[in-house]
Amino acid sequence: MDHSHSRAAAPATARGVRLVQKVSSTRAFGRIAPHVVPALDRAVHRLTRGKVLLSARMLPGLVLTVPGARTGRPRTTPLACMPEGEVEGSWILVGSNFGRTGHPAWTANLLARPDEAVINWRGRDIPVRASLLEGEDRDRVWAAALAFWPPYAAYQRRLERQIRLFRLERR
Repeated sequence: MDHSHSRAAAPATARGVRLVQKVSSTRAFGRIAPHVVPALDRAVHRLTRGKVLLSARMLPGLVLTVPGARTGRPRTTPLACMPEGEVEGSWILVGSNFGRTGHPAWTANLLARPDEAVINWRGRDIPVRASLLEGEDRDRVWAAALAFWPPYAAYQRRLERQIRLFRLERR
């Protein structure tokens, strides 16, 4: 029996995830993805009445709606998230902005209006309170985020700003 192809130990899905992680760590992805991924996610989410987020095929995802920091008008953004705990009561959001220089707009909205956010999680609207993580709590969550999605490390290396981390908790 020929064992030279025993690399099949990693299932195809694991290889697919590693490929997506490698691609998403690139600067080219960081330039293109912000224009393509959210638009696709919004369209599919709307067409499926909140049941499907394409990007959630790789990472858990939710749709955040929060009033704009300046306008007060609702701003809706599909985002990857990191659920915390066993019950659906807490989520971590990573303001990586695909490794681009500025903080994503949704982070400014959460800072300005932390008690007015609503997420759509698995087709259900859930009012949440946002808190910016700092200090030891941020360090612990950042380590978990890197284990959860290693490309965040490549994003942070490219940036002079510190990537914002938020915890969303049910109100």
